[in-house]
Amino acid sequence: MELQATLPPPLSNTARFSRVLLKLSGEALQGDGKGGISPKVLLDIASEVKEVWEMGVQVGLVIGGGNIFRGVSAATEGMDRATADYMGMMATVINALAMQDALERLGVPTRVQSAIEMSALAEPYIRRRALRHLEKGRVVIFAAGTGNPYFTTDTGASLRGMEIHADVIMKATKVDGIYDRDPEKDPNAVRYEKVSYPEVLQKGLKVMDSTAISLCMENKMPIIVFNLHKKGNILRAMRGEHVGTVVGELPPAPAARAN
Repeated sequence: MELQATLPPPLSNTARFSRVLLKLSGEALQGDGKGGISPKVLLDIASEVKEVWEMGVQVGLVIGGGNIFRGVSAATEGMDRATADYMGMMATVINALAMQDALERLGVPTRVQSAIEMSALAEPYIRRRALRHLEKGRVVIFAAGTGNPYFTTDTGASLRGMEIHADVIMKATKVDGIYDRDPEKDPNAVRYEKVSYPEVLQKGLKVMDSTAISLCMENKMPIIVFNLHKKGNILRAMRGEHVGTVVGELPPAPAARAN
């Protein structure tokens, strides 16, 4: 449904950031299932995004497509990599439309922009238009990755985060930060409170792919890696509470930047 234009909520004085790029995995939408989209999980995530939007924070969203189709996995089974990646991009569009529906049912105005043109479903990605939507208080959901095969949605999120001048990229995962080893396999794994970009690359820490990390490093884009499944984590991060692991250096709070 199309929501009527309204004034964006004013930025709350408790907000640590004024504009963010939230990166979700496609698997986050499936809940306990083995694929697809869980309506309950979708609405739960949309409710948390709404809380951030109500703080006056401008929100961009990138959602992976692994709950529907994973291009890399298909390529390892013999499918042409470019074809498999394009199919994965289509999966991200399905997830973007589902999130748009959930947000708008909660009264949050949105726009979906796709890196692959499909005018019947979404706007084409145009950077200046995306910025204008954000300024008007709309949540912008960026779909279809970069529009090119051989690039992940992590790289797409990094690129979009820099293009819209986000204060931070928030990478939502199923664990509460970055560990030196897989915490699901090793109970003695140690979580980092803060880590530098070179450490992530040199130690092979599982945050984002190396292309995405390199882009963030070159452009000084900080990343917060946190557990999406702990209710309220997104809102706590927005208020400046310590959540998960920080990669790089966070910018000053909006009030400090204004002084």
